[in-house]
Amino acid sequence: MLKVALVAGSSRTDSQSGKVARFLRQRLIEQGHTSAELSHVIDLGMAPLPLWPAEDTGPWSLYSQQLKDADAVVIISPEWNGMASPAIKNFFIYASKAELAHKPGLLVGVSSAVGGSYPISELRASGYKNCRLCYLPEHLIIRGVEKVMNTPHASSEEDQRLYPRVDYALDILVKYAKALAPVRAQIDLSNPAFTNGM
Repeated sequence: MLKVALVAGSSRTDSQSGKVARFLRQRLIEQGHTSAELSHVIDLGMAPLPLWPAEDTGPWSLYSQQLKDADAVVIISPEWNGMASPAIKNFFIYASKAELAHKPGLLVGVSSAVGGSYPISELRASGYKNCRLCYLPEHLIIRGVEKVMNTPHASSEEDQRLYPRVDYALDILVKYAKALAPVRAQIDLSNPAFTNGM
């Protein structure tokens, strides 16, 4: 079984991104890819990170350990004003290659309407350079999020279209996690000359 960290990137305490993260975690557990003990939701609304740089790093020490232990990561960002959320961008200022290097990352965009694609583009462009997270070519966009993922089984037409796609993307994430584990073990991350990406 895999260790998985799911990052809900909204700064709201009761966010739809958090709902999506918990739903995806449960799907991974139901499919036998992980367990409740091996998977963690890092909800940036429930336990936010201070704006970096900060002397008080808040819950980062716990998050850092959960990310270091993870074989795969799911990054969930709501789309706010056509952008990735400030909380998820701040998260990537904290995250380093010690936590995320050469691990597969599934991107998930969340929108209350028909958006959700802009956070995907923004994070593909800027959310990986120094931490070396390997975004999958597959991603998910959850549109009309209030109406979907509210029950474990597809209860609406939207869910019936969405759930198979979710399972497909999660299966790809699992396959990448297994494939990248031996690669990650062979890469020397301690060379100070190449601390940051180009």
